[in-house]
Amino acid sequence: MQGFSKVILKKGKDESLLRFHPWIFSGAIQKIKGPVEEGDVVAVYNHERRFLGFGHYQIGSIMVRVFSFEEEVPDLAFWTEKIASAWKLRQDIGLAERQDTNVFRLIHGEGDGMPGLIVDYYNGTVVYQAHSVGMWLNRSLIAEAIRNVLGERVSTIYDKSAKTLPFKADVEPEDGYLWGESTTHEVMEYGNKFEVDWETGQKTGFFVDQRENRKLLADYAKDRDVLNMFCYSGGFSFYAMNGGARMVHSVDASAKAIELTNRNVELNFPGDQRHEAFTADAFDFMREIKDKYDLIVLDPPAFAKHQRVVRQALQGYKKLNARAFSQIRPGGIVFTFSCSQAVSKDQFRQAVFSGAAIAQRKVRILHQLTQPADHPIDIYHPEGEYLKGLVLYVE
Repeated sequence: MQGFSKVILKKGKDESLLRFHPWIFSGAIQKIKGPVEEGDVVAVYNHERRFLGFGHYQIGSIMVRVFSFEEEVPDLAFWTEKIASAWKLRQDIGLAERQDTNVFRLIHGEGDGMPGLIVDYYNGTVVYQAHSVGMWLNRSLIAEAIRNVLGERVSTIYDKSAKTLPFKADVEPEDGYLWGESTTHEVMEYGNKFEVDWETGQKTGFFVDQRENRKLLADYAKDRDVLNMFCYSGGFSFYAMNGGARMVHSVDASAKAIELTNRNVELNFPGDQRHEAFTADAFDFMREIKDKYDLIVLDPPAFAKHQRVVRQALQGYKKLNARAFSQIRPGGIVFTFSCSQAVSKDQFRQAVFSGAAIAQRKVRILHQLTQPADHPIDIYHPEGEYLKGLVLYVE
C-alpha cells in the first residue's frame, strides 16, 4: 500500500490477525520498512508480503493496534463508515432512541473496531477519549465523521485525552472542546437525572457501563439499608432510593465525588432524608459496620491496570469482600465488581470466594454481571470483557 510505512511480521506470527485479533505485539514484528513515529498509520504484512490490515503504530509491548483488515485508505469516508456502524448498533439495540435515557457509549474501542478510542454520548455532548496516540492525532477527522453520522443529535464534541494517552508518548495533549459549546451537563438514565462533569470528573465524566446493573439494584433495594462504597456520582445510591430503600449511605474517598453525589441525589430526591454521604477511605469505613446494612455495593476503581500488579489487586478484592461478608446482616445482598481488564473473571471470582471463606459465611450467587450492550465485546478480542460483577446472597 503506497504512502504508508510497512510492518512485516515474522513467519507464523500472522495467525492471530487472520483470526481478526487487533493487537500486534513487538515480538511478532520482523522489521519495519520506512520511517515511523508513534501514532502513525502503518500497513501490516505477513512474511510473504500478504496484506493483513491497517493499524496505529505505538511504542510498547502492543506495537500496532489494527483498526481495519481491508485495503481501505483511512480517510474521512472510512471513519464515517466506522462511526455509522457503531451508531447503527446503538439504534438496533433500542438505546439511541429511548425517551428516558440520553447517555450511552457511542464507541467502545476494539468492540467497535476502533482500538484505542472511547466515545460517550451525554445528551448532545460527545466526549472523545483517546487511549492511543493514533486516535488522538486523528481526533479532528473522527470528530467530523461523528458529526456526519449523528447530525443534529450532536451539539458539542469535547476531547478528554490528556490523562489517558501513554505516559511515554512525545505529545502534549490538552483537554478542550473540538467543536461547539455545551448548554447542559444534565443527562437522564432510565428517567433518573445525573449531573455529568466531563471537564474534571473521572473517566469521561460518568460510569456509563453500570447502567443495567444500577437498574437491577433497584429490584433488590426495597426496605433495605444500603451502603454504596466508592460511590463517585451516586448512581447506585438513588437507584436504591428509587427501589424503596429504607436508608442509603454513600461513601467515597474524594470530597468532590461526595459533593457530586449529593447534588445528584438532590436532583432526583429533593429533601429526602433517607440519604447521607461520607468522605472516607473504604477500608477504614468498613472496619466497624457490623449489622448496619443488608445491601452493600462494592464498585471500586481498577485495582490492577497492569498484569504486574494483578496479585496485589486480588488481595485487595479478597480483603474488601471479606469485610463486607463478615459484617452484612444475615439475608443481605452484596453487589461486587471489578473493572480491571488485567483481572480475569475466574481470578475475580476466586478472590471473592476467598473473602467469603475468610468471613465464614454461606454465600450464593444470584447474578453474574458484565458490561452493557453499548460496550460490545468483539468475539475475536475476548480481552474486551473488562467489567465483572456478582450479586451475592449472604446467609
